[in-house]
Amino acid sequence: MATKAMSKTQIVAHIAETAQIPKKQAASIIEEMAALAVKETKRAGQFVIPGIGKLRKVARKARKGRNPQTGEVINIPAKTVVRFRVAKACKDSVVPPKK
Repeated sequence: MATKAMSKTQIVAHIAETAQIPKKQAASIIEEMAALAVKETKRAGQFVIPGIGKLRKVARKARKGRNPQTGEVINIPAKTVVRFRVAKACKDSVVPPKK
């Protein structure tokens, strides 16, 4: 059974307690990390969060799709999207590989 994900407030409180810093400073660190991830992904096309994964800017090709209601073939234009790839170490820690 899945439990609820931690809220931003809970994450801030955990980091503040672990690092023994004020909650305001912990919140500032989290917000700066998010802003840096966005800025660097825009600028360089990727941003690595060590031990967790990588944000990447990826160009999707134009393709054909179908309107599910009418079945009509439609053209889907090319666009740029952001993808997140989880680091192998993180993935293996959360879901151990089968042997």
